[in-house]
Amino acid sequence: MLGFITIRPYQLLSLLRPGLWISQLSGLCAQPRPRPMANSSSSWELPLVAVCQVTSTPDKQQNFKTCAELVREAARLGACLAFLPEAFDYIARDPAESLSLSEPLSGNLLGEYTQLARECGIWLSLGGFHERGQDWEQTQKIYNCHVLLNSKGSIVATYRKTHLCDIEIPGQEPMRESNSTLPGSSLESPVSTPAGKIGLAVCYDIRFPELSLALAQAGAEILTYPSAFGSVTGPAHWEVLLRARAIETQCYVVAAAQCGRHHEKRASYGHSMVVDPWGTVVARCSEGPGLCLARIDLNFLQKLRQHLPVFQHRRPDLYGNLGHPQS
Repeated sequence: MLGFITIRPYQLLSLLRPGLWISQLSGLCAQPRPRPMANSSSSWELPLVAVCQVTSTPDKQQNFKTCAELVREAARLGACLAFLPEAFDYIARDPAESLSLSEPLSGNLLGEYTQLARECGIWLSLGGFHERGQDWEQTQKIYNCHVLLNSKGSIVATYRKTHLCDIEIPGQEPMRESNSTLPGSSLESPVSTPAGKIGLAVCYDIRFPELSLALAQAGAEILTYPSAFGSVTGPAHWEVLLRARAIETQCYVVAAAQCGRHHEKRASYGHSMVVDPWGTVVARCSEGPGLCLARIDLNFLQKLRQHLPVFQHRRPDLYGNLGHPQS
């Protein structure tokens, strides 16, 4: 049905005793993967999430068509929540084009996604929407807004990216996000979803562990970093940063990414993935557009936090109070 989509192998995130195996659904193969603890529940009872990888262009309607096909496939496979990457709506050729294509949250494009969520009965993490805020007329700048929709199509959370990517990396097109984008002023409290409590972030936020620790303190069980990493920083930092954020917060980390060449000026690394709280990459896409799936085991998360209680060992007297994750 969706010939251009490759469904990547995904892991059943069961908690196994050390030395036992975890199944990987790729034909009938299995790979040895040591795990720290035992689990009493069947992995088939665990919530399934889908991570969508796309190559956005300046064509908004074509981008929506691509994303919608992936979301429908995710719903067909039984996912309760689908994650889309930063700039799922479009990637423009320059700041002027980016501003001209932007919309408010009440615009037509978000309306199409709310209808899609209702149609599929699935939650959607829309990882980075070019939002014309209420201050658009005064500032002529937009927000990089992570929007979370429930399965009825209602907006249940919005997070505006707080760390803007102003960087110059040799071999990569310079980024000056602040030229067209305003930083958000606050974090969003973690949101309860069918997969667990989700803490919202966007791309460059991944380089700031204080943000992830603050979300974990506030109760997050899943951190999500929708991104558009470049072809230079991607191979060097992408997986390392995602695994580090998972290990230090003892959260699942879900990272939907842009991939491939968007236009003549920009390309992205891809390699969307899900990392469990032990730091294991349990699902990933490769370079091209596609979909990967993972099951979220909150029992594993709670047992890991119990057996390795790093938040109880923190020293707020030395470096500030980030506390213990809420139960």
